[in-house]
Amino acid sequence: MGISSDNVHGLVLALSSSIFIGSSFIVKKKGLKKAGVNGVRAGSGGHSYLLEPMWWIGMVTMIVGEIANFAAYAYAPAILVTPLGALSIIVSAVLAHFILEEKLHIFGVLGCVLCVVGSTSIVLHAPQEKAMQSVKEVWHLATEPGFIVYACVVVIVVCVLIFLLVPKYGQKNMMVYIGICSLMGSITVMSVKALGIALKLTFSGSNQFIYFQTWFFTIVVVVSCLLQLNYLNKALDTFNTAVISPVYYVMFTTFTIIASIIMFKDWDTQNASQIVTELCGFVTILSGTFLLHKTKDMGDKATEHTIFTNELASIEPAPVFTRQGSSSTEPTIFTSQGSSTEPPIYANQRSSSDPASYTHSANDSR
Repeated sequence: MGISSDNVHGLVLALSSSIFIGSSFIVKKKGLKKAGVNGVRAGSGGHSYLLEPMWWIGMVTMIVGEIANFAAYAYAPAILVTPLGALSIIVSAVLAHFILEEKLHIFGVLGCVLCVVGSTSIVLHAPQEKAMQSVKEVWHLATEPGFIVYACVVVIVVCVLIFLLVPKYGQKNMMVYIGICSLMGSITVMSVKALGIALKLTFSGSNQFIYFQTWFFTIVVVVSCLLQLNYLNKALDTFNTAVISPVYYVMFTTFTIIASIIMFKDWDTQNASQIVTELCGFVTILSGTFLLHKTKDMGDKATEHTIFTNELASIEPAPVFTRQGSSSTEPTIFTSQGSSTEPPIYANQRSSSDPASYTHSANDSR
């Protein structure tokens, strides 16, 4: 990559985007928690968070980050901008650890690393997109049979998730909410790319808003963003932020790359080595996602175990009674062990004529 002024601008914007977006997850969740105290939680279908200023601060922060990310694509190539999106995962996880006190197990950290490495590998080996001279060229690609089939499959799967799986498994499995956001996100990115091309060409002097295709892509962006926002709020309010952020990033990146390959036919210009490298990146992502799922609660369990162990250590041991004496005629004396305060000693005085009797010895002389 050449160090040009445009690339520097794109790099700064991409880094700023990651910081803003990663921080927005934390701020929005704090707002969701505060709203849940006074109203119905977002995870239960409530919208009281709309009245919470903290949530709106997080929302504005995310919008600023998305605008910076959008602007970064106008200055720098996607091969530079897209991998930097992984930094938002690190920002979110670190802030969640210190602010929300959501612990992440060491294997969860390894899962995050694998997810980032796999995603970065895919993006770095993805081909550059062809330069578009008109929004009509993007419309032509979007209306080819391959992408139409993909878009229809996405819409069907999202409808199944919303109407069938969300009521049953939305509160139990975060993949339901994240699946909706990620699938719609792939359509959103394709529409954002088209809208970005239209804006860039318009600013260059070729007005693209005279075409209905530009307005169609704009409507798709607005509708899909609102849908993603709704279910992302539910996911953040219900599950661990440190786990949601990397999984959402992985799935979003995966579906976006698939949509881009179908729409822009990126693999037509790649060799076998590049394609195999991308497939290895997918395997790495799946491995990281598996680790995240298996260890997402271990951080909290480790903390609970430490607290429980400390509580046990503070409890004074109960007295342990041992038997002394070897014959049936010898008195049986029970002594207390394990306590700092000696309890009374009971002596069993047995005789052939008297029944067993227990006498209390208050001191050693008796």
